[in-house]
Amino acid sequence: MHFLAAIILSVNFLTSHPITGQANMSVLVQNLNTGEVIDSYRAEHVVPPASVMKLLTTGAALEILGPGYRIPTVLEYSGHIENGVLHGDLYIRGGCDPSLGWQGKTAFLTQWIKAVRAAGISSIDGAVIADMTMLDGEAQNPGWLCEDAGNYYAPGIFALNYYGNTMNIVLKSGEPGSVATVMGTEPKVEDVYFINHVRCDKITYDGAFVSGLPYSRERYLTGAVPSNLGTFGVKGDLPNPGLLLARHFTARLKEAGISVKRDAGYLADYNPLMPARNELYIHYSEPLSEIIRETNVNSNNLYAESLFRLLGTRYTLPGTIHNSQDLLKDYWRRRGVNIQNAIIKDGCGLAPQDAVSAKTFVQLLTIMSQSKNSGEWLASLPVSGQTGTLKSLCPSTFLEGRIHAKSGTIAGTKNFAGYIDMPNGDTWVFAILINSAPGKAKNIQTVIQQYLLDVCSSHK
Repeated sequence: MHFLAAIILSVNFLTSHPITGQANMSVLVQNLNTGEVIDSYRAEHVVPPASVMKLLTTGAALEILGPGYRIPTVLEYSGHIENGVLHGDLYIRGGCDPSLGWQGKTAFLTQWIKAVRAAGISSIDGAVIADMTMLDGEAQNPGWLCEDAGNYYAPGIFALNYYGNTMNIVLKSGEPGSVATVMGTEPKVEDVYFINHVRCDKITYDGAFVSGLPYSRERYLTGAVPSNLGTFGVKGDLPNPGLLLARHFTARLKEAGISVKRDAGYLADYNPLMPARNELYIHYSEPLSEIIRETNVNSNNLYAESLFRLLGTRYTLPGTIHNSQDLLKDYWRRRGVNIQNAIIKDGCGLAPQDAVSAKTFVQLLTIMSQSKNSGEWLASLPVSGQTGTLKSLCPSTFLEGRIHAKSGTIAGTKNFAGYIDMPNGDTWVFAILINSAPGKAKNIQTVIQQYLLDVCSSHK
């Protein structure tokens, strides 16, 4: 009797709380060892998962490609090499690696230069060309909001990604009421053009926004920043990361004494009439297990979306967003996950049309716990009170360090899905998806945390 009363109290806490009581909600808590349902509320009801969507993407990538898979980027050349001169072009053929130049790390270019030298090339009669034709030209997911396009967390996704597809726009603020001055970008982007309406105001926070579309040289800056702050940075997306990589590689080649006759260029669309090429060198990413860890622990949208697009290329080339959507849904359906009612628009959860149920996530998490890749999978999830996006969940409580889960956050939304290591030795699998709740996401998390502490303490 005490056991049942505790469960009813837990459910009632969520459904009657002023913050979560009227929210769009789907909840399922289940014992992973026995299959017993601990708690359930509208478990099959689909709701926007936000970044919990990344579990669908990273789980499929880990199972299909394997934890040791490394994403290739291939250096190729057209034409022929004669007396040290490449009579043709040098191509960088992208494979959807999100980590090239991540956090400004470009040491790999030194190895690329060594490979060019090893091929006997001391001069290039053509250009360095970024080949991004593994994917179609739809670099911006049509399911994303216009207000997100151009921001660092919603960059265009290309077969060649570089520098996190992010630039830091350096602004200088002045007197209240004035317009901030654009000082430049880091890294330097030669041909980007800013329409700047960022106001300097008596505020204490950064309220500047960046808008723009892939391949477009134009970026629109709006909002407000603190006055008299000096110089500071606002992050936005790179319009054409592949072209920037080709330019950087061209500059590095010249610094190394290898002349390049023409300016760097790029290919965005596949052309069957392109001349034949010869492979020169293959650069491999870090293992997929590390890419997935970055994706889940830090909720990296670029990494998630790159994996999403990479998976779509298994259906056809060039890869399309539609192919990626189909593959993700078909894969999990074949694995026995109840996903037929889910709506999948992207791989990272940024699309507001995404909709998945708590039951779907619990089934996926159960399957992954039984996988041969379960160790790498668990290691990719942040830990409550300790790492990544779960650092603020249940710190200094008996659940600190016991929850391995993915979180998802947007306005009025806070979601979690993962595992709980119970003090009695059992493992629970759970999904708590709460959308359209009043107030800030951190307040919703406070309610969820109290719920977790309540339901878990009743079973200690």
